[in-house]
Amino acid sequence: MAETTERLAGDIAPELDLDNAAWQPGSQGIGDVQVAFVEGFIAMRNGRNPGPAVVFSPAEWRAFVLGAREGEFDLT
Repeated sequence: MAETTERLAGDIAPELDLDNAAWQPGSQGIGDVQVAFVEGFIAMRNGRNPGPAVVFSPAEWRAFVLGAREGEFDLT
């Protein structure tokens, strides 16, 4: 069964073949986040309970990473 993709904000995700994606753990190798680089896009999923992947364009990924580094998504 092929994995599915989703985009944030209702954008249509490209049809990527994630069945053979090389999923990698987050930067420290800990936690549940996995990423894969597929056909010029970046897919992210929950590695403990893989479901649909969220797909980012390179520009979206850059904005996400920069925001995370600056604490934009801290909930504390």
